[in-house]
Amino acid sequence: MTPIFEAKGVQKAFPGVMALKGVTLSLLPGSVHALLGENGAGKSTLIKVITGVHQPTAGTLLLDGQQAQFHNPRDAIAKGIGVVHQERNLFPRFSVAENIFLEQIGSSYLKPVDYARLNREARRWLDALELDIDPATPVSDLSVARMQLVEIAKALSLQSRVLLLDEPTASLTSSETDRLFQIVRRLRDDGTSLVFVSHKLEEVQEICDRVTVLRDGANACESRSMEGVTRHDLVQMMIGRAEGEGAWRARDTSAQPEVLGLTDVSTSLGHRDVSLSVRKGEIVGLYGLVGAGRTELAKSILGQSAVTGGEVRVDGKPVRIRSVFEAIHTHGLGYVSEDRKTEGLILQHSVLANAGVPIWRKLGGALGTLTDGKIRDAVLPYLRKLEVKTPSLAQTAANLSGGNQQKISVAKWLAAGVRLLIVDEPSVGIDIKTKAYLHELLRELADNGTSILLITSDLPEMIAVADRIVVMDGYRVTGELPNTGEYDSVSRAVMDRIHEMGEVG
Repeated sequence: MTPIFEAKGVQKAFPGVMALKGVTLSLLPGSVHALLGENGAGKSTLIKVITGVHQPTAGTLLLDGQQAQFHNPRDAIAKGIGVVHQERNLFPRFSVAENIFLEQIGSSYLKPVDYARLNREARRWLDALELDIDPATPVSDLSVARMQLVEIAKALSLQSRVLLLDEPTASLTSSETDRLFQIVRRLRDDGTSLVFVSHKLEEVQEICDRVTVLRDGANACESRSMEGVTRHDLVQMMIGRAEGEGAWRARDTSAQPEVLGLTDVSTSLGHRDVSLSVRKGEIVGLYGLVGAGRTELAKSILGQSAVTGGEVRVDGKPVRIRSVFEAIHTHGLGYVSEDRKTEGLILQHSVLANAGVPIWRKLGGALGTLTDGKIRDAVLPYLRKLEVKTPSLAQTAANLSGGNQQKISVAKWLAAGVRLLIVDEPSVGIDIKTKAYLHELLRELADNGTSILLITSDLPEMIAVADRIVVMDGYRVTGELPNTGEYDSVSRAVMDRIHEMGEVG
């Protein structure tokens, strides 16, 4: 079968780093092709070359057997190549419909926009994803997960011959992922070639026909069939050795004092009668489907939104936290945001500056004297432990891969030594090796007395790490259960709790 698209010997150099070293990729019509590799392996760079964001330093791109050159993303779109980037590319002030059809609007700027028609067409693609959103809603009003689904709807609307999906399920629940996979299979059966980038190997094995693996900017595996390929094989090709994730272990913190406590808390965002506690050295998982109010609760605890009723306690004492600054510097609370692009990092600043933000005040002392050397000494052990791949600490954070950006978001709070760390979707965009390191770091932090409130849509991750699991639905706590580490029984109990409350509500 003749490939619909090929990349042959593609190289891409940036100042101080060769990101791609002669990479080859071949896409067959009507296939789902996995593109795998650790963070920094070159996956996102290759996607950006294919879609015209970057120009290759060397090598050839072929479309239908003919040499192709894309000077910008519009060239690629015009040739039938669409993409869902790992980092969302939406305009917050524009409506959902405007974002979905931005290319069409932009290409006919002298022509009045028929918003009624635009909303009808957008509704078609939102319905395909079973997404109940008014197309006229500003994107800024949506959750991170819903933004991701709008990004997917936008890509689907282009009806591309080649569609690249860069971590499309990172913020999705299992049911949303199932719906997306139904669409992927339908597109594949209609002849579309799809490239699927994911760190979730179980998804790769479920949905993909073929695979290419990159390691350190070069091919570790070049466009082979997935038939007979095991998870062990994929891991071996990605990291050069077998997987070694630490197993869940029982920990007893029942005798430890309470670090954070909520009793019958209501918030300006709509939470009602929320009660939970986190003891010293305990990892409490906060689980719920998208829209359950978990991230919103975290931001209310941190003072970003108002607590309107009930009691919040830190170290057993009632507190009123009025700002994020107060949460960090007075009460020792840290927060790893699920949205690293806008909340987790200052992308225009260096790796060193980003990793040191929470500790600038502490390191500066009474005189406010702060040096790069002080920051470097404080943060470098954690950057090394998480294996952040960067040419130097002076590198701008925006120039790193999404996964490496996430590592910095975690490392800065580890360096800060907070007493309680709220971790919101920590492993989004992180490769399996780093995910295992992160889980061990969270356990190590807890063993040393740090309290952790873990928010994740990845139920296997929750069961791998948490001591207890608090279930939320509809901005309320609907139950709590101990974690035994047995995936089948715990996951069933969690989902039963959600569905039971949904039926009652």
